[in-house]
Formats: sequence, C-alpha cells, structure tokens
Amino acid sequence: MTDHSIPWRCALPVLGWLMALLPFHAAAADLMLHPTRIVFDKNQRAAQVELVNSGSRTLTYRISLVNRRMNETGDFSDAAPPLPGEQFAVKMLRYSPRQVVLAPGDSQTVRIQVRKPADLEPGEYRSHLLFAEVAETAPAAGNAAAPSGAGEGLEIKLTPLLGASIPVIVRHGQTAATAALSELSVEAAAADRPPVLAFDLRREGNRSLYGDLVVTLTPPGGSEQPLVRVNGVAVYVPNPLRRVRMALPPSAAGAGGTLRVVFQERPDDGGKPLAEARLPLR
Repeated sequence: MTDHSIPWRCALPVLGWLMALLPFHAAAADLMLHPTRIVFDKNQRAAQVELVNSGSRTLTYRISLVNRRMNETGDFSDAAPPLPGEQFAVKMLRYSPRQVVLAPGDSQTVRIQVRKPADLEPGEYRSHLLFAEVAETAPAAGNAAAPSGAGEGLEIKLTPLLGASIPVIVRHGQTAATAALSELSVEAAAADRPPVLAFDLRREGNRSLYGDLVVTLTPPGGSEQPLVRVNGVAVYVPNPLRRVRMALPPSAAGAGGTLRVVFQERPDDGGKPLAEARLPLR
C-alpha cells in the first residue's frame, strides 16, 4: 500500500486535514490493494493488482472500469460525458476476473492488459479500476418463508456498499510535465483548526504529476526542521493545478523564519525535486 503516514510530531493535529489530499481512499477498510496506482509506459502491456481481505468476514467485490474527473481540490466525480482535454483509457484496457470472493485472509490477483489502437495519439490516458463491495442479501427475520409478492410486514434493509478505486494510466509516445508551486500563504489558526498552509501545485505538459509534498521550517538563527509530509499527491491531465491546503502544527505560525515547500518524485521514481517555493513567516 502507498505510505500516507506523517512521521513527525504534528501528525495528530493535521491528520484530518491531510486526508483530503490522499489520492487513494480505501473506503472498504478490510480490502488491501497493491499497488494503488498502475502506469503503462513505453512497451509495457500487462500489470496486476493484488487484493487481500484483512478483515474477519467474507467479502465479494465486483470489479469494473470507470472514468473519473478530479477537481482543483482533489475530489473525484463521474466523468460522463468527457470534457475537452480529457482522455480516458477504458476502451483499451482488459482485465480479469470481473468479480472476486475473498474469505478472511485470502488474496486474489487481478490481471490487466492494455491494447493500444494503431492510430492512438501521443499523450496520457486514464481510467480507474473500481472494486465495489457486493451486499449480501438475506430475508428479514420472520419472513424467510414468505412467498413472492407477500409484502405485508416485509422489512427492507438498505446495505451501503463500500469500495475503493485505483487509477490506471496509459502513456503513449512522448509525454512530459513540469511542476510549479505558487500563491503560498498561511491562514491563522481558528477555534476549530490549526494554522493552514495554502498554495497551488501547477502542472504543464501532456502527462500527470505524481509525487510527495514536503514542508520544512527554518527558524531565525536555527537549522531547517521537518514539519509536514504528504505522500502520493497527483495532478491529473488536463487539470492545470491543484489547490492544496496543509495543516501546520500550532507552534509554526508564530515561530518566524521561512517555510520551504518541495514537490518531489516518489522514492521509487528517484525522489528528484520537481518544484520548490519559500514563504517567509512574519
């Protein structure tokens, strides 16, 4: 699983705010997925996802491909119909199985293949692999033997469905993107929240951005100290930016000095800094 942990002492006050930044929301807490992001690049044609039931009950999941749109704050919505600039991968992806039943502790491999059409334009294409829990249906107590159509006294129970999804990205031809950080500001603490660092993560190019955000503080006359880290932040094509809000520890607002924000590659991709900005605190 992607590591979204915040190892520093400010983890508890900022955790609720940082959840809005996470690209992967495992609504089904008992379902573990690895990896949480798939990228088909160059000549890669196949990939797989491992599912593990870490809970204590048997789970059934229906698997499908969906198209989703991310807004400027990182929230997803259904992307039908497509907007200008949106390119989806659903028509070139194949996967199996379409449904899995996992007993407690069981695992299952889902295999995914990509078939690019001969006339595919260069660029990045994205869809999401959705794992939706299938509700178990059972007759209500006292109605197990009720004949079809006998609705009198029938109890109807609605079972909410849980699920999770991961992005599946297909890149074709020459793709590149650059990142920039702008509009940095700090909002003072309020009664119900700590101080907040707000900024824009900007993207240019024909591919998405994906990396980690690291915030440090250099106090007057002191050495640089880590404050907050958020792993796995994305800006998807065609979005030009993502508006980021990161909670800071209460002590940071009045500490003076300079905040440094770095957007960098994930460690598996090399960890290279992609963008950096500084904000003096007054």
